[in-house]
Amino acid sequence: MNATTWADISAGIAGACGTALALESRTPVGGGCINRCYRVAGCGRAFFVKVNAAGRRAMFEAEAAGLAEIAATATMRVPAPVCAGANADAAWLVLEYIEFGEAMTQSMARLGEALAALHRATARKFGWARDNTIGSTPQINTQNGDWISFWRDCRLGHQLNLAAHNGAPKELLKKGERLAAGLQALFANRAVKPALLHGDLWGGNAGFDRDGSPVVFDPAVYYGDREADLAMTELFGGFSADFYAAYRGAFALDAGYDVRKQLYNLYHVLNHFNLFGGGYAAQAETLVDRLLAEI
Repeated sequence: MNATTWADISAGIAGACGTALALESRTPVGGGCINRCYRVAGCGRAFFVKVNAAGRRAMFEAEAAGLAEIAATATMRVPAPVCAGANADAAWLVLEYIEFGEAMTQSMARLGEALAALHRATARKFGWARDNTIGSTPQINTQNGDWISFWRDCRLGHQLNLAAHNGAPKELLKKGERLAAGLQALFANRAVKPALLHGDLWGGNAGFDRDGSPVVFDPAVYYGDREADLAMTELFGGFSADFYAAYRGAFALDAGYDVRKQLYNLYHVLNHFNLFGGGYAAQAETLVDRLLAEI
């Protein structure tokens, strides 16, 4: 990254913090596949910086807004947004730098309780005030008072349209259309309330600070069925029995969750197909088949 971009990032941090800042070090940080990430330090403070192409400024601004939305609930810690910006060469997001540690005895239970508390934050409609991204895929958050319509159009339908463009097997697409038309059967006798969701909650997007307190990051925030967040925690692993016991103890789940979680995880599997291709199409079709058998 060129010197001009680092100077612009430094100026952005200084403006946000209200004090002059000279960056004394910048160290690449691994772990992600979408952005280049750095730990930068100066004047006794450290920051976490994400960098991407110049056209990605809106993605970073939406992420900052999502972190602020979670933080406003005072339910769980997130890295505080500092500033976002862009120039002709790059876009960036600057966050509080958090020193991570190891989970302690009660850490996973505290994460489960914190997620349950987050899910009690509500809104009038499903969706969100702005679109954002799931990974690097645009995530459509057009607000809707009906959950099934929202999920059909903005989640399942959106990913199926992308999959068609990306060469998904025709049989998967045909079955997906059948599933979209029959979603109502999966929600019999269940009224879904809009809950604030992290939106991309897998093991890689949660951790613990040096005190063992839970921290979540890299959100894809919107208001939706709380089961969608919980479902994703089961998709890629990383969450313990203590986490689930604590969540259920704080906010019991409704009957039928074990079926609906497959619907919610289908969204993420389709997104992985659209991002990476490969065997995710077969995994998605298996989920669709299971769900069609329930309709």
